[in-house]
Amino acid sequence: MTASAAAAPKTITKIAREGKEESQFRIVMRRFARHRLAVISLVVIIIMFVLALLAPVIAPFPRDQIDIAVSSRPGPPGILSSTGQFHLAGVDHLGRDLFTRVLYGARVSLTIAFLVVIFSELIGVLLGAFAGFFGGFFDAATSRLVEFLLSIPTLPILLITSSILIRMDAQIPVPAFVTNFVAWAIASPPSEANKVIVLIFILILLGWTGAARLMRGMALTLRNQDFVESLRAVGASNSRIILRHIIPNGIAPILVNASLALAGVVIAESALSFLGVGVQEPTPSWGNMLATAQSYMFQHPWLPLVPGIPLCLVAISFNFIGDGLRDALLH
Repeated sequence: MTASAAAAPKTITKIAREGKEESQFRIVMRRFARHRLAVISLVVIIIMFVLALLAPVIAPFPRDQIDIAVSSRPGPPGILSSTGQFHLAGVDHLGRDLFTRVLYGARVSLTIAFLVVIFSELIGVLLGAFAGFFGGFFDAATSRLVEFLLSIPTLPILLITSSILIRMDAQIPVPAFVTNFVAWAIASPPSEANKVIVLIFILILLGWTGAARLMRGMALTLRNQDFVESLRAVGASNSRIILRHIIPNGIAPILVNASLALAGVVIAESALSFLGVGVQEPTPSWGNMLATAQSYMFQHPWLPLVPGIPLCLVAISFNFIGDGLRDALLH
């Protein structure tokens, strides 16, 4: 009995210590790992991201190089180039290597998706948090603006604004380092990066409303909690309460919304590029590659599959990751 009594506190202490060691992050990761499709999708996105990042290194040909020795244009997968290399996915109507352009297109599409989601979610989170916390006129004005933007069909507005700005070669006045960063990110010259920046700006302008509504709702709930009153009692400023406590405590649905928004931005960018008002040639994107393929798809039915398969994989993967995050964070 004495040995059992001595062992019991040690066992209880060990269990308590083990319970303390599991952080909230580990709990979320364990829940996320149970969603097999989300884990597989995360692996697919990581692989696609690495391939896009290493595109200048692993691409078998320069991005815009035309193989004049190829007689069949578009050429089928495996066709031999003038240098003795194989065009793994064939060549397009100009004789450019499709596998190379798919890699660079992944870099362009993923760069646009991540930049748009990061900045649109940031704008939406800040506006929604301040509107929900302060209420009053600022909350009413923000809510009416969100409702107005949500009432407008997104695709026609995107088509109109993109067509006007991109076809007119409009440029957003941004610092040179921003242009240089985007040019590096999409592995294109600054002249091409300027048009991509215009597209990114348009997508951000219309993409922050969902995050703003979510964060406003969280702020309305959290601003009346006891911990907020305690922070006010010790003299914490409103900005500190919002930035250090309201937003971190309401970030879970924002993360889920952001992961789902990535798929939406990839599809939106591809749709605009497919319709000719998104990413412009010679900058490759999966959308403008599909637009080119539609003219030859009946004679060469494999051609739209080259950009179409990675586009579908990425969009589906982001959706599954969003489902996994929703189960891990909100349940």
